[in-house]
Amino acid sequence: MFKIGDIELKNRVVLAPMAGICNAAFRLTVKEFGAGLVCAEMVSDKAILFNNAKTMGMLYIDEREKPLSLQIFGGEKETLVEAARFVDKNTTADIIDINMGCPVPKITKCDAGAKWLLDPNKIYDMVSAVVEAVEKPVTVKMRMGWDDEHIYAVRNAQAVERAGGKAVAVHGRTRVQMYEGTANWDIIKEVKESVNIPVIGNGDVTTPLDAKRMLDETGVDGVMIGRAALGNPWMIYRTVKYLETGELLGEPGVREKMEVCKLHLDRLIALKNENIAVREMRKHAAWYLKGIRGNAKVRNEINLMNTRDELVTLLDEFVLEIEAKQESASQVG
Repeated sequence: MFKIGDIELKNRVVLAPMAGICNAAFRLTVKEFGAGLVCAEMVSDKAILFNNAKTMGMLYIDEREKPLSLQIFGGEKETLVEAARFVDKNTTADIIDINMGCPVPKITKCDAGAKWLLDPNKIYDMVSAVVEAVEKPVTVKMRMGWDDEHIYAVRNAQAVERAGGKAVAVHGRTRVQMYEGTANWDIIKEVKESVNIPVIGNGDVTTPLDAKRMLDETGVDGVMIGRAALGNPWMIYRTVKYLETGELLGEPGVREKMEVCKLHLDRLIALKNENIAVREMRKHAAWYLKGIRGNAKVRNEINLMNTRDELVTLLDEFVLEIEAKQESASQVG
């Protein structure tokens, strides 16, 4: 258990803010599996100020998700501050997070995201301006550096702390690495040892045992789980339980997986509309099916589904098929 500003988290497991993924439907589903904090996908400061309809929809928060961190990004102080003020006054987010890690060129070309990693002075300037403008606690999510020659993680985290930031999440990869290679936990440990604010470690936490090892090896206050939770909110639940009790729970069965997948689908339909939700859900459904033997055919068929009923029928038939095979195998055995 730890605090970010005056926001108390029930445990040390945090859902990472993933672009195109972390809408309210996904976040609530993960929250119900026990995450101490869920983070919303990044939102453009300028899109907020332009009152962009899609962006306003991305600011929707279900009260059952809380505590929630809402992430913004931008390259110019004036617009970032104004967007932070809007989030502060017009949403029920508990925390305002600033993206300092997105490696995508269209973001870095605007002097946003990971581009900040090259300039600790800019980090101090931008974060302090946001902190002064809002009442909610401000945090930063960053990468360890731009490339191997420009790893300023410690200086950057210290700049965040000096500026009044209440926590920093560190992904142990450089911008150049994107999501390849191995996360450097040693850098995360160095950051933890160099600041007094909470540090959340991110990168290569794919099992509950990884989460425990990161906490033990780096001393961080919390662990951030991203891609390992895709189609697998049980990763969150199993990690929370393992950290609390030392018990490593088993993986869910195929029926349980598909039931949660359908719940996720219905939440997405309620959030958007059936046409958009089903198209978005195709990738999620494929993730829910990952690791289940004999899933190749149904994963291909998912991409042809256009309605809720079609997708639900496909998943239900797959469950029955798998269960029939398991029953047959047990009788033979």
